[in-house]
Amino acid sequence: MRYSKKDEDADQAIFKVDRTSVFQEARLFNTSPISPRRCRILLTKITYLLHTGERFPTSEATSLFFGITKLFQHRDAALRQMVYLVIKELADTAEDVIMVTSSVMKDGCGRAGALCRIIDGTTVQAIERLLKTAIVDKTPSVSSAALVSSYHLLPTARDVVRRWANETQEAVLSGSGMTQYHAIGLLYQMRAHDRMALVKMVQQFSSGNVKNPAAVIMLVRLAAKLADEDPGLRQPMHTLLDGWLRHKAEMVNFEAAKAICELRDVTDAEVAPAIHALQLYLTSRSAVAKFNAIVILHNLAYLRPAAVNVCNIDIETLIFNINRLIATFVITTLLKTAKEGSMDRLMGKTSAIMADITDEFKITIVEAIRTLCLKFPSKQAGMLSFLSGILRDEGGYEFKRAVVESMFDLIKFVPESREEALAHLCEFIEDCEFTKLSVRILHLLGTEGPKTSQPTKYIRYIYNRVVLENAVVRAAAVTALAKFGVASKEGKVDTEVKKSVVVLLTRCLDDPDDEVRDRAALNLRLIQEEEGEVAEKFIKNESTFSLPIFEHQLVMYVTGDQSTFGTPFDISSIPIVTRAEADAEDRPSAAPSASEAATSAAAAAQQHAQQLATVPELKPYGPLLKSSREVELTEAETEYVVTAIKHIFKDHLVLQFNVKNTLMDIILEDVSMVATPADPEDEEQALGLEEDFIIPVPKLATEEVGTIYVSFKRTGDESNYAITTFANVLKFTLKEIDPSTGEPEDQGFEDEYQVEDLELTGGDYVVPSFVGSFGNVWEQVGAAGCEVTETFSLGTGVKSIQEACEALSQSLSLQPLEGSDVVANTATHNLKLFGKTISGGRVVAQVKMAYSSKTGVALKITARAEEEGVAEMIVGSVA
Repeated sequence: MRYSKKDEDADQAIFKVDRTSVFQEARLFNTSPISPRRCRILLTKITYLLHTGERFPTSEATSLFFGITKLFQHRDAALRQMVYLVIKELADTAEDVIMVTSSVMKDGCGRAGALCRIIDGTTVQAIERLLKTAIVDKTPSVSSAALVSSYHLLPTARDVVRRWANETQEAVLSGSGMTQYHAIGLLYQMRAHDRMALVKMVQQFSSGNVKNPAAVIMLVRLAAKLADEDPGLRQPMHTLLDGWLRHKAEMVNFEAAKAICELRDVTDAEVAPAIHALQLYLTSRSAVAKFNAIVILHNLAYLRPAAVNVCNIDIETLIFNINRLIATFVITTLLKTAKEGSMDRLMGKTSAIMADITDEFKITIVEAIRTLCLKFPSKQAGMLSFLSGILRDEGGYEFKRAVVESMFDLIKFVPESREEALAHLCEFIEDCEFTKLSVRILHLLGTEGPKTSQPTKYIRYIYNRVVLENAVVRAAAVTALAKFGVASKEGKVDTEVKKSVVVLLTRCLDDPDDEVRDRAALNLRLIQEEEGEVAEKFIKNESTFSLPIFEHQLVMYVTGDQSTFGTPFDISSIPIVTRAEADAEDRPSAAPSASEAATSAAAAAQQHAQQLATVPELKPYGPLLKSSREVELTEAETEYVVTAIKHIFKDHLVLQFNVKNTLMDIILEDVSMVATPADPEDEEQALGLEEDFIIPVPKLATEEVGTIYVSFKRTGDESNYAITTFANVLKFTLKEIDPSTGEPEDQGFEDEYQVEDLELTGGDYVVPSFVGSFGNVWEQVGAAGCEVTETFSLGTGVKSIQEACEALSQSLSLQPLEGSDVVANTATHNLKLFGKTISGGRVVAQVKMAYSSKTGVALKITARAEEEGVAEMIVGSVA
């Protein structure tokens, strides 16, 4: 075939079109006789313009639309196909498109795809017979077109389409290929809000009537959804999923295994058949089958590593698979499931493939190693050797950062590895090409170096950066050097180290960069002060402002009313956090750390305080002391969606109820909440809460959210921490909207709606706080306050110690300390918690936990508090 420049220009000419010229060419549709070839080219141009974002004005689109419909009379099949394509595209812009309905209907059942695009809800019944006939048509393409068209008609004529359930079910039973897939999908849309109908549908079609694998996959996903939503259906749906593991289509097998592995709170017994099925695919000749199997096992290993452990022998044979994507998932899965005795062998095999994979896969492996560093502290030497080895390999910034962060975690959580890890990092910055990493490592050397047995050996590496690096790194090195000058051992400053630091900082006074010179001069002045307390506090800089809250407050100050500039910015309202908390916010992780959660809670409290400050009735209450998380009191599908937030003030408790009206054509007026606290079990003990007032919502339209405030006065002193349960009843006047006027009717009727109870617990009076040493505060609070110890069993509902740690930290509103929120041993763990009451009293707790698959998590909690009764309150909040 010859190909010349002329041919190339001819092929590309069709793309050089504009809307005006195409509209003028449309006169071609009115010529007689009609030229099919020229009309097809013009229709292609119109389609191209519409798909590239060009839109015809309404008048032009209408003219084009009706000009194109004249082509219905032609018998050329290719031309008629193009007609339907363009009709569907122009239907959204043109006017009076419904007028061509009869033309399309006469053209045959196979044109339902175009018909559903131009029809509206009022005229669907006119084509009902046509579509019902097309759904059961023996030609698969016609039946599928009708089913897909019904999808598009559902939003505009749901009631009419639902009448076609018998025909759709017949299409499932007698159809073939993708017809079954489309029919099951349409049946699901029809019965989406009828759970029992969905159950019946899944059970009916699971007997083997459905042959199309894609249709069976839809049934698998629906069965998994039903099992998750309704505990009563879990066993029958799991039985169906187990049967699909042996389906003749591989894609169905994988989908069933994936669905079982992702079931909520899946047990080892439930997941065992899926693991066995996946294990067989690990030895398959198909690379796709191996990949699918290892990906599912990899995801399951994050939740249930012990269950996946039985596959480790088969998984390990794939380490050197030619497909490096498979090899990467194999390594990370083994790292999640490996036992301590196999770690050295696994590290050796992992090192062998690191040079052959990309940075993205290397980062995945490093993150898995990072978790293992905390899980097996005794193996830290081998892991540190592995990390230092790959740190010397070629790689980008993200890869190097992941390795450095893993070494940082080793230093923090495994103190025995500190000196060796610092030595490897010192070697790395000698030839580090990333300024950010050099600055981070220098900061760590300044923090951890003075604590080692030989701090002077790190000074040389730091000073080398002053001599050899750019200004940013030099400035960081000067600050790190200064920290060695104020470091003390047993309360005494090492004078020799101090002299050396002074000499080195003096040399930095001649640096060409202003910031380096300024830092050197300031640090020299502080170090040479006779009183070292100021220098130590400033140079070590162990605390900082909470930057997310600081940023939010500044934005509110700058974007607020310009008159506020007359009042200075109040920096005292910004909470101060430790460097450990600030670093935790920056550390990347799969789930938010406890410090991140605490900071997010503080930011939310700031927003709540600003919102409450706009309510005139609440202004006399003073500063907000504590706000709880938002609690759902109804399900999202109910007609009135209600959530609640508890706000604690010095002398008051305010319950905030956010109410959403989801009823169509209904308006609610005078919406209020009657919150009734339960009487205390001990009749001699007063509750200490008296209702003050209720601020209702005057009017609540459809899909509108309103806020109700219910205020209670806290009687007694500040340490009166009332624990109770509120029964909540939503009261309102309901009025229907007149469809003719759009206005609510004059007469309505009063109604009420019961929502879930709201619990006021001990955690609502406690604010999570951070301290440097858990041991010190444990002894201090123990000497000054009281102690309460209790044992509990969380049962099998809590599936792991990690889950128990997260739940306890949240329910007790206490801050985990010393990295105890990270669980290294899945069998036993010691959680250390600290916080302060809204009155300022310290609260400290120690939770010893043990886990077994039969009994779940058992724990022993010991709480100490400076205020009387608080320790009992905290322990009582566990139950």
